[in-house]
Amino acid sequence: MSFMSTKKTRRLRKINLPSVSEFRRKVYAYYRTHGRHDLLWRKTHDPYRILVSEVMLQQTQVPRVIEKYKEFLKRFPTVRALAKARLAEVLKIWSGLGYNRRAKYLHDAAKQVVADYRGNIKEALAHPLPGVGPYTFAAVRVFAYNETHTMIETNIRAAFIHFFYASVLRKTSIADRELIPIIEKAAEGQDPRTWHWALMDYGAYLKKSGIRNNHRSAHYVKQSKFEGSLRQVRGAILRELHSSQLAEKALMKMIMKQNPTIYGRKEIMIYQNKLNQALMGLERDGLLVKEKGSWRIA
Repeated sequence: MSFMSTKKTRRLRKINLPSVSEFRRKVYAYYRTHGRHDLLWRKTHDPYRILVSEVMLQQTQVPRVIEKYKEFLKRFPTVRALAKARLAEVLKIWSGLGYNRRAKYLHDAAKQVVADYRGNIKEALAHPLPGVGPYTFAAVRVFAYNETHTMIETNIRAAFIHFFYASVLRKTSIADRELIPIIEKAAEGQDPRTWHWALMDYGAYLKKSGIRNNHRSAHYVKQSKFEGSLRQVRGAILRELHSSQLAEKALMKMIMKQNPTIYGRKEIMIYQNKLNQALMGLERDGLLVKEKGSWRIA
């Protein structure tokens, strides 16, 4: 898939082509010495396993994903096993990764792959799948089939912005459409899998080194604080409902036991409001249903 605009030639005139070669050398030099070569999802070409890893890695750091990836694949080793599972089972294994909507999307995608495409993920990717956007689509095609696709994610942005825009001090909002011609030029003639692994590792290294430049991207969204957030309440609700269904009052009581810092009428009312918002959101997302006054996982 190419997102190249009709203005490619004009934009490429602004790129210092020798710098593209220098950029490649720098990326590969880091990757050869310090690349994350042992990541489990880099040791397989199985499109199902790669899809699982890509969905888990959305908005979640690699160290948190590693053990959960192993656990998930042990319980759901194939797309058919995942499709047959109950959502409650999937959410229980997913617990701890956050953004539980991703687990439902992955579960729904597996059911669609099995029902409509006989378990053939490559065929299914030619059609819309729940939770599979342009980046995830490209990542599975690149890492499972070694195809050439344009990929942009946070570490790739970091690498290109740092190298090609470090001296552009006044440029504070860099759109992906500005990066794409450079990204495509840099990828020419490269092995798709290896090049993108190297890019991601180099971008991750820059962040660990204290180089934080994704705020310069026009697509940057600052992640909200987790502690005390609606996301935290949603996760707590799902954990309580993994094994049984509960009435709203019982849910509130059990969740508050986990948060001993909540005290006083005002704080309790604020938390009750968050609980209600979380329940409505989880129901809207298809994760929960309410039956006879009690909540359970859909």
